[in-house]
Parts: sequence; C-alpha cells; structure tokens
Amino acid sequence: MYYDIFNGDADGICALIQLRLANPLESTLITGIKRDIQLLKRVDALKGDQLTVLDISMQKNSQQLNDLLSRGANIFYADHHQAGNIPEHPNLTALIDTSTDTCTSLIIDKHLSGQFSMWAITAAFGDNLYDSAEFLAKSININAQNLQLLKNLGTYINYNGYGSCLEDLHFPPDKLYLEMTNYKSPLDFINQNHLIYQQLENGYLQDMQQAVQIKPEYSCNKTAVFILPDHAWARRVSGVFSNDLANQSPDKAHAVLTLTPDNDYQVSVRAPLNNKIMADELCSSFPTGGGRKAAAGINHLPLTTLPAFIAKFNDIYK
Repeated sequence: MYYDIFNGDADGICALIQLRLANPLESTLITGIKRDIQLLKRVDALKGDQLTVLDISMQKNSQQLNDLLSRGANIFYADHHQAGNIPEHPNLTALIDTSTDTCTSLIIDKHLSGQFSMWAITAAFGDNLYDSAEFLAKSININAQNLQLLKNLGTYINYNGYGSCLEDLHFPPDKLYLEMTNYKSPLDFINQNHLIYQQLENGYLQDMQQAVQIKPEYSCNKTAVFILPDHAWARRVSGVFSNDLANQSPDKAHAVLTLTPDNDYQVSVRAPLNNKIMADELCSSFPTGGGRKAAAGINHLPLTTLPAFIAKFNDIYK
C-alpha cells in the first residue's frame, strides 16, 4: 500500500501536489489540522508498504518512525522542522533541511529539479518565506500579477489549515488537496476552480477584518503579545495574523495566543523576520510546543502559565 502523510497547511499540501504530479499513484491520505503533526501514529503499515511523509517534525514522530522502519516499511521523509536524531536505515530516504529560508515544498522543488516550481512558490508564500518565494519566482520569470495570485493562494491555503478541529476549517486538508492536485499550475487551479479559491479568499478577508481590531495585550520595542477570543474565526486566523504582524514589524517578535474550548491558549510565535532565531526553542520549552527557528507554536498553554511565557518570550528577544 501507499500512504501519503502530510501537514494540512500550504507547505504540506503543495509538497505532495508536486510529488504526485511527478509520480501519480493512488494512496491513502493521512493529514489533519496544521497543529496535528503526530500523524505517523495513524499509520498501520506493513512490510513493503511505501510511505511519503511531508512537513511534520521527525523529532515529534521519532518513535513511530523507528517502529514503522522496524516493520519493514519504506519511507520517504521530507521536512524543515526539528529532526532530532535521523535514523540510519536502508528503508529511509530523508531530505531534511532546517534552514530558516526554506520549507518542505522548496526541498521537494529541488528534489524534482524544478518541475512544478509555482506550487513551491505558493507554499513558500504560505510559510511566510517571501524572500525565498520571490527569489525562485525570478528564476522562472513570473510576472507581478501572477506572483501576487500565488502569494494570495499560499496565504489562503495556509489559513485554511488552522483551527482546533476539522470543523473549524473551511475545507478538510485532504479534500482541499484533492481539489488542487490535478492542476500542473496553481494559476490553473485559481482560474478553473474559482469557487473554491473564492471561498478561501472570502473567509480569510472576513476573519482578518476581525483580527486587526484586536489590541496587543502587551507590547514593547522588541515584542508584542496578542490574545484572540475563543471563536472559530480566531482559531482560523491565528497563524496568518501572526505572519501579517511579522511582516508589518520585521524587527519585532510576535506571539498570538488564542483561547481554546479547553480553557487554555493555543500559541503562534513569530521570530523577527530580521532575526529568525529561537522560536522553536521557546515553544519547545513548554509541553505541546515545537516548530522551527522562525515560526513555532504551543498547542496547549495553561492560562496560569501566561506570565511565565511572556517573561521567557521577552528574555529571548530583548
């Protein structure tokens, strides 16, 4: 059997689109909301099964990865998050790059020698890697109008992945992937499946309109903390709102905390764009936290831990 296991954000989806355009096959899709990253727990693979794993931390899935390898599964793993110790195993192909200027879709773009670079550019915009997206775009001569469309689409796909459950999302990530995967170019998807694109755009614009009304809970020259309410729109917009804040103030670190139905906070952290460090270490120091140097998060931060989080946040980025 073939399994495609991928993060439900723009990077995970666009990485898989590239691979399946290059090598079409029928597979079992395993994905979820963006924060659902321990996806290997949901795989019951046997000897000879082929697994493609995209855009989820190897470190967070290490036990399951080693278990699947011991069963005889063949695994292709591409990612840019914390990896931990990468197993040396004949059945594992690992393309891991934790550089702050790359993402899984850009890693796959190199792997495929640029066959479907516009999908990689879309993903890079979704991951807030504007410089990397624009650098790749220059190499294939995308005009300004089309580049803006790719930027919009990447942002909207990424926005769609955020929420505390699938019901918060406009589209389950596997369904959104299936809507897009037959298009060699994301521009073709926008033009030919415009109803889906329009629904994503409308949702994004409506949710962002509410987010920008929120005043910071705490702000100084180097950091700012925002708290969003326990509403579906807030859970959907938390990541893209964090990216928007980072782009507006590239010398400042931002944390967006969203109240959850469990009466705790879900946290999105963005390091300053001009100093992409330590977001992963900050979030990993709390249970349920992780991510990458430039952008990371905590799935469940107790309300009583907020002062300690802000103190550590300020200490790192002072």
